[in-house]
Amino acid sequence: MSRIGFKIIKIPSTVTLDIRPEKVKVMGPRGTLDVRLIPGITCEFKDGILSVKRINDEQVNKTNHGTVRANLNNAVIGVTDGYKKALEIRGIGYRANMQGEKLCLHIGYSHTVIITPEPNSKITCKDATNIIVEGIDKQAVGQTAALIHDARAPEVYKGKGIRYVGEYVPHKEGKRATAAGGPAAGGAK
Repeated sequence: MSRIGFKIIKIPSTVTLDIRPEKVKVMGPRGTLDVRLIPGITCEFKDGILSVKRINDEQVNKTNHGTVRANLNNAVIGVTDGYKKALEIRGIGYRANMQGEKLCLHIGYSHTVIITPEPNSKITCKDATNIIVEGIDKQAVGQTAALIHDARAPEVYKGKGIRYVGEYVPHKEGKRATAAGGPAAGGAK
């Protein structure tokens, strides 16, 4: 059983909360986020500490308890520090540039791939091969980064594609490596 829902959330002095029965509005120096409260889950704010409670121990409330607490914690972190994901492009001729707020990708297709950022996220290009997605909403930043990554996921033979910085992509040997007469090629034994 998860214990996430019972953990308290320390609220910094720069963050203010507006708690209502259906949602919690989290306001901070970077912006404002709304977190929806699921029926059966309540919040209590006292002395700079936010605690999430469930009204009973039904299975649906147990399930939603940790989820609501995690969403509130992500919102507090987002409005104070923000979230950031970095991606890099590898491949000859592969490049990216900005067209206003949209990202324009030239990644080996016959057409240009245009990525529009999700609300509460922003895309920037440091240069033609480095992309940064940042914002206050963890889900929006992750979704935007995933859209960019999936436009041309890294392939395992040459390593070309778009990858997260630090992502490990396994490398496979091609057919030519095994065609030299080794046991995998069915050559002489």
